[in-house]
Amino acid sequence: MTDTLEVVPLSRPPDASVVVPGSRSITNRALVCAALADGTSSLSGVLAADDTAAMLDCLSALGIAVRADLTAGNVEIDGCAGTLPPGPAQLHARLSGTTSRFVTAVCALGSGDYTIDADEPMRSRPMGDLVAALGSLGVSIDDTNGHLPITVHSTGLRGGEVEMPGDVSSQFLSALLLAAPASRDGVTVRVVGELKSVPYVEMTRHVMGAFGVDVDVTSVAAQRYRAGSFAVEPDASTACYFLAAAAITGGRVRIEGLGSGSWQGDLGFVDVLDRMGCSAEHSRTAIEVQGPEKLSAVDVDLADISDQASTFAAVAAYAEGTSRATGIGFIRRKESNRIGAVVEGLARLGIDATDEDDGFAVVGGTPHGGTITTYDDHRIAMSFAVMGLRTAGVVIEDPACVAKTFPGFFAALDQLRSVA
Repeated sequence: MTDTLEVVPLSRPPDASVVVPGSRSITNRALVCAALADGTSSLSGVLAADDTAAMLDCLSALGIAVRADLTAGNVEIDGCAGTLPPGPAQLHARLSGTTSRFVTAVCALGSGDYTIDADEPMRSRPMGDLVAALGSLGVSIDDTNGHLPITVHSTGLRGGEVEMPGDVSSQFLSALLLAAPASRDGVTVRVVGELKSVPYVEMTRHVMGAFGVDVDVTSVAAQRYRAGSFAVEPDASTACYFLAAAAITGGRVRIEGLGSGSWQGDLGFVDVLDRMGCSAEHSRTAIEVQGPEKLSAVDVDLADISDQASTFAAVAAYAEGTSRATGIGFIRRKESNRIGAVVEGLARLGIDATDEDDGFAVVGGTPHGGTITTYDDHRIAMSFAVMGLRTAGVVIEDPACVAKTFPGFFAALDQLRSVA
């Protein structure tokens, strides 16, 4: 792919059914559960993306037998029954936050030294709260001021009760919960302050439950994951870009496979689109959004669906009035400063946006073309690409960064050019 990509606007509002890949968040949670299970598990619908490859590489480096055909979305894993092969081992998490956090906790279950590192942008993201929590549970860790690279000196995870701040990343809590069943005494986490991104913790509990583990809110007794078959549903975070496209173009987009029983909290973004004037239908097997003639501005707390902050900004750019996103100050520490990147990108397209303490404000208008700096952040690239479906001249720098979660994203946008 070239260093820049200009998105071609749609010639008419879309009327399309779109196929999206498996959920990244569910995929990496299921891979961890399968790796710690008591036999061979078969996973289908697995996302083919850099984050998945990072997790699979780390599990292989830990001595877990993995057989993957990501083209077909199938993975088989021979679980270790909660007992990791002994270290030393060197793990590289690339740019994957879930991989970095989850495997750090998993390494605490082993015996020996395990070093976890990642690409430079991931090295700048926080790990300190997870390191501190594991340390209070008796795990010796050498870290770089709360960042990768870190080395876990493990003699097994004894478990116990631990405090953890809730306002940085829910991935820390999910990491502890995922490792907890294989601890000696189980783990109880007391969350201090408001927990951010609660739906992702709920997702963790659901996936653990699918592998036979009982989770009592934030307390997990010592037990065994049970191997089995697991189907990964389509990724709701990815689906939201296409639903946002329907919103800003006045078109209709349907996503199959994301029914009303989905575990994925990002489908809460559909409620936001509904408040902005869209019509939504959510059945047991699909979600469909019809965009309105005119979008209305809204104020919305995105704390539980923070990955949709930039998607919301893309829609708000076309809404009548001033929209505000709150509850998301913590996304400044994601793959990029997602508040700063959104405000800067909108300004380049002629839209007035303001960086606020806990989010941003967007004054809707008529965007024009411009070049978007993505900061190696897949969500910034995807969100502004959606704007390019309506506004001519939107150019995405470093479009290849979408490979983190959806290498085929730009090809998938072309599904909107076909009649359903």
